[in-house]
Amino acid sequence: MQIENAPILTIQHSDTSAAQSVVASGVWQVHTLSRRGVLKGITRTLAALKHKDSIAWDLSDIERLDHIGAQMFWNAWGKHRPGRLTLDPRQEELFNRIEKAGAIKLARHRTSPLNWLIVLGAGILSFFEHLRGFVTLIGQLMQDLWRFIRRPATGPWREISANIYHSGFQALGITALVGFLIGVVLSFLSAQQLRMFGGDIYLVNILGMSVIRELGPLLAAILVAGRSGSSITAQLGVMRVTEELDAMLVMGISHGYRLIMPKVVALAISMPLLVVWTDAMALIGGMVSAKIELGMSFRYFIQKLPDAVPVVNYTIGLLKGCVFGILIALISCHFGLRIEPNTESLGRGTTTAVVTAITLVILADAVFAIVFNGVGF
Repeated sequence: MQIENAPILTIQHSDTSAAQSVVASGVWQVHTLSRRGVLKGITRTLAALKHKDSIAWDLSDIERLDHIGAQMFWNAWGKHRPGRLTLDPRQEELFNRIEKAGAIKLARHRTSPLNWLIVLGAGILSFFEHLRGFVTLIGQLMQDLWRFIRRPATGPWREISANIYHSGFQALGITALVGFLIGVVLSFLSAQQLRMFGGDIYLVNILGMSVIRELGPLLAAILVAGRSGSSITAQLGVMRVTEELDAMLVMGISHGYRLIMPKVVALAISMPLLVVWTDAMALIGGMVSAKIELGMSFRYFIQKLPDAVPVVNYTIGLLKGCVFGILIALISCHFGLRIEPNTESLGRGTTTAVVTAITLVILADAVFAIVFNGVGF
């Protein structure tokens, strides 16, 4: 069945020579070319005629031609006009534009041999810019804390309470689960090695020291950085996107006093408590694994724990928790306030905040290990 106004290609063979001529007719516009089965057949026919310079082309019978149809002919001609071509005067301008557009060449992008130096310099400048902003944020926090101490009655108590609930209480479940599983795994693997040397009783020393001094604070900090740190950055970023931060400044409300300081204080209070909770769940997991693997009773484990782990290690763990909480809150707020009012910056800033917070927490833990290397043993 012939489709009305369909694009048609007619191939004619001369009786006197082997030369071919192609006559195009119909409507060569996007709405006719997009009909079912039309484009596939036309493309197959044009592909068979491609790069044949001896063919004579006659497009004068085409009723209507748009840029899509003209581009199909242009590609079949190898992006240059064939030697024998007949056009309607109205088609000349269209093919002239396509010919001029094909002659345009994009400028070649050249990479400087010192490009690595440029990237390095940009990275160093970006680092110092972030460092300056971070130091400024700490200074603003000190001023807000002094204002809070001088006038506690006007302080943001509700904001602090809400942040303690979101960052501390709601994180109890995930920290308990991870702490318990880490305790089980650590106890199980240590018990297998200690059994080979007959040192089963030293499982309490290994588990207590590693959990209370190192793993408990570090696990809690990493989980809070991924959970609460990302939440803080996203919250401030959304406030930037929705222009709530600008509205607060117009109303005379300080960002630092109402947004940053409550989050820092809340995490400084919540993190030591989460460290205690994570330590307890990890030790419980270790006791369960020791009972199953070595037959060690819970009572023996609890009795030996105070002698195996000096109390000062518990103090170091709590101090780590407080410092880690302050670091996570400051880094999250720093990147949250630097987010630009678009969704791409929001996602990138949240990811950068979490990665930076976890990295600095591990660096801070290394500093603690160096400073207190002779304490608690």
